[in-house]
Amino acid sequence: MSTNSRDAASLFSISEKLTQFAYAPLAIVAIAATLSINLPSAAAQHVRRGGQAVTPQLVNESISRGINFLRKQQQPDGGWAEYPGQPGGVTSLVMLAMIESGVDPDDPAIVKALGYLEAKIGQPEHTYALSLQIMAYGLADPVGRKAKIVADAQKLSGIQIRGGDRSGMWTYSDPRGGGGGDNSNTQFAILALDEAAHVGAKVDEPTWRVSHDYWEKAQNPNGSWGYLPNSPGRGSMTAAGISSMIITTKRLAEGDAVVNGESIQCCGQQTPNDAIEDGYNWLGRNFTVYTNPADGGDSLNLLYYLYAVERVGRLGGRRFIGDHDWYREGAEMLVNNQDSLSGSWRGTGNAEVSHPAVATSLALLFLAKGRRPVLIAKYKHDADGPRRTVSHDWNRHRSDIANLTHFIEPRWGNQRMTWQVIDAKHATTEDLLQTPVLWISGSDGLKLTAEQEKSLKLYIEQGGFVFAEAACGGAQFDADFRALMKRLFPEAPLRLLPPDHPIWFAEAPVEAEYAKPLLGIDACCRTSVVYCPEDLGCFWELNRSEAVAKYPEKVRARIEAGNLIGANVLAYATGRKLKEKLQEVEIDDSLGVEDGQTRNTLIVGKVRHTGGADDAPAALSNMVKVAGRQLDFRFDASPHLIPASNEKLYEFPILFMHGRRDFKFTPKERTAIYDHLNRGGFLFADAICASVPFTTAFRREMKMMFPDAELKEIPLDHPIFSEAYNGFDITTVSVNDPQERQEGEGLQATQTRQSPKLEGLWIDDRLVAVFSPLDLSCAMENGSSLQCEGYIREDAARIAANILLYAMQQ
Repeated sequence: MSTNSRDAASLFSISEKLTQFAYAPLAIVAIAATLSINLPSAAAQHVRRGGQAVTPQLVNESISRGINFLRKQQQPDGGWAEYPGQPGGVTSLVMLAMIESGVDPDDPAIVKALGYLEAKIGQPEHTYALSLQIMAYGLADPVGRKAKIVADAQKLSGIQIRGGDRSGMWTYSDPRGGGGGDNSNTQFAILALDEAAHVGAKVDEPTWRVSHDYWEKAQNPNGSWGYLPNSPGRGSMTAAGISSMIITTKRLAEGDAVVNGESIQCCGQQTPNDAIEDGYNWLGRNFTVYTNPADGGDSLNLLYYLYAVERVGRLGGRRFIGDHDWYREGAEMLVNNQDSLSGSWRGTGNAEVSHPAVATSLALLFLAKGRRPVLIAKYKHDADGPRRTVSHDWNRHRSDIANLTHFIEPRWGNQRMTWQVIDAKHATTEDLLQTPVLWISGSDGLKLTAEQEKSLKLYIEQGGFVFAEAACGGAQFDADFRALMKRLFPEAPLRLLPPDHPIWFAEAPVEAEYAKPLLGIDACCRTSVVYCPEDLGCFWELNRSEAVAKYPEKVRARIEAGNLIGANVLAYATGRKLKEKLQEVEIDDSLGVEDGQTRNTLIVGKVRHTGGADDAPAALSNMVKVAGRQLDFRFDASPHLIPASNEKLYEFPILFMHGRRDFKFTPKERTAIYDHLNRGGFLFADAICASVPFTTAFRREMKMMFPDAELKEIPLDHPIFSEAYNGFDITTVSVNDPQERQEGEGLQATQTRQSPKLEGLWIDDRLVAVFSPLDLSCAMENGSSLQCEGYIREDAARIAANILLYAMQQ
């Protein structure tokens, strides 16, 4: 889960009190680096600023080059060049970087490295190497090497400093030999023990307690931490303090929900996390990705600092630190500073300059762990209250989303993911669309501005999903949320989701005895809002691995059911497919705009009918954007639904329609469409989520209009499937195929590669209508559904673009 570096100068150096002669050369390096920490030019002289904008593809390519570099550095015995006095440390660090970057634990390089650690290293003696070995074993083989992890954790706990003004710290080895501790060693011991506790090691309460008390005491008045107590603040050590405080708080606190016997108290008194917030505030004020910031100037060890930034960004669910999008800025710097030939990185400070495997590992850990896709985001919807009071109403259960994410990861094939907090005061629709699911919780109420309500509605219409609860039985939040949904979706009231709704078994069935009421709104092409009028986050808050085993059986069953409900909703909402970090989000900001037609623009009209004519309101707008880019021409979608009998139907040479239900045109509407197509018009349609009722109705209506013609499959050699009209080759595409649910299992979907299925209607050898019985619209809304039979988003865009380009050029 975590990595290592040396904050003073050398990754695995010595403490200021260690006097063994063998370490003297490294001591000199450490002193020299300490003397230079206030020289910004020395710290940043070879870090290039600027360069190309970062994209997911560039990050992935950069990570691949870094992995290849590390592979070439592996020695014949399976290890990597180690630092004196810390055998096994560098090898464990490199293993962490490679596995986090996507290398399979069964990869020969990792297997060989594990053999090296076991056969040649055994149990390390010193804090850095011991901590890193715990984390490497926990990531590579937590089950098979659990006994080794437990033994290492016991040893690591045993060398914690107890007593004196540095009680709760760790130094380089056994503190009984004299010497104090430092914050770099201490943070890695905390990270390792947290990983060990995740896999079942018992870490006693005093270990967490004395360390937690130490970090609180060692914080500087301005919110920062230094390398030693009462020393000037540094970015790397402030991040170390924040992450250590988050972990120790999590391990010590009862949480915002407690268990008393067989009863659960969901909403107790919260203890403020002022030290953590003060640390984030210092980082925000001093943030940069080009140096390791410090009070009084910049310090060394840039890459060590950056990975520490990644850790606090992820642990705290922060997309922004201060006003900085920390991952985007850091990734851009790293991608533009990677050695183009070797694939390695070079940072600042002795370890990051002289040991490229260490520098490269730290860079990879930032890029790989920071790019974890977002599963869900908390919506911070209330104004900041006075400091040093209870936590905010939006955050009654502070560990709920973090614990739920941890619960889901192993269920989704050990997919690593993260969560975030989104502030309603500053969030744009684009910010909201960075998360597939928005979690809205509260008790005292929910008051949004008109602009926030508009942004929330647009988020849902663009494929976003709202999951909400009334925490602590909050009657005022319940009333406010229901009223908000009525304003946003006046024609789609909240309804109780029936037992056969797929949300109840998208991940796994929930025992009826422990089920909670779920209400939903069908918006776009699926249920897009799910609301629980009771407390759910309470059960996620309580799902801490080290505590659950102590609860009575009935309490464990309730916690399991609460977490399964959360997993079901998220599986349904996302289809278990998450967007890549840094993926650009396109916003259709034309929805609701009433500015009429635009000059020199081809307007595509959406036909009004009673079968769900606007159930995917953003789909057409996204389709025409893709087509417009291909032809360098401006297409647009009419902001209104157009009656088929409109006297000015001729203003829309291309008509579009989709739906999910049965419908019927009036005789007048049938005549109007018939005349329009005979006079050169074109009709494009698709069935949302392969709706059988809509497909049946559309085919019936076409037959009633054109009794002498019929919809038939368009042959694959037709130019509409080719690049003939500046489109795409779409002869082979990917189709989502929902699978029939097996008893006791969740919803599943597979992808198949096949030819697209399009039906056409011809008049006098002219193709006048194209219909897709498989879904295009739901895919084009950015939504994902395990129920939806249709094309993946990329292919849906290409198919729709080809149809529109063909229609225009006829």
